[in-house]
This record gives sequence, C-alpha cells and structure tokens, in this order.
Amino acid sequence: VQLQASGGGLVQAGGSLRLSCAASGSIFRLNAMGWYRQPPGKQRELVANITTGGSINYADSVKGRFTISRDNANDTVYLQMNSLKPEDTAVYYCNADFFGPLRKYTYWGQGTQVTVSS
Repeated sequence: VQLQASGGGLVQAGGSLRLSCAASGSIFRLNAMGWYRQPPGKQRELVANITTGGSINYADSVKGRFTISRDNANDTVYLQMNSLKPEDTAVYYCNADFFGPLRKYTYWGQGTQVTVSS
C-alpha cells in the first residue's frame, strides 16, 4: 500500500496551503483517512480524519481553519489549511485505515513539511 502525500511548503502566518494524499495498492476496503502532524520536539497528534461515509473529526486547535475532504472514487484525502499560524508548523502525515477480513490495517504516508513563518 502506498500513501502519496503532497502540498506542503513554506507560508506566512495567515496564509493557506492544501495537502493531498492518494492511497493505492490495497486489496482491502478503505475506511477512514486522515492527517496527523508532528511539531518539532513533540508527539504526533491527530489533525483531522474522515470516514468513507463522511463523518469528520477535527482537533480543537484547527476547528474553523482547516477543512478535510475526500474523493472516494480516487481514494484521495485533502486538507485545506487556512489562517495558518506558526504553531501549525509540523511534519504532516497522511493516514489510512483498511478493513481486512479479520482486522484493521493502518498505513502512513511519508510526511510533508509545513512551515508557517510569523
């Protein structure tokens, strides 16, 4: 299974970025997709996730600023990030859960750097 993420970069505070992540290669059913981030010196944390049915969770710190969406036909998830703050600086990781016959399989993308300058 491959999760190919793109869209990170350097932006000034108040700016916007859009991340995308496409999943491919699994024979199992794709369920939730989402984004996590790991700020420098901190643990990885959930940013947002979305199920195939459209149920969404956001971290409190990004509510009202970030929007997650997905294209089920192409197994792709997007993260629109607006009103970016320096504290949003982190490596952002795409995540996907697949349901096999006996258990869930979780995969991670390679990470994409988002840097917000003040």
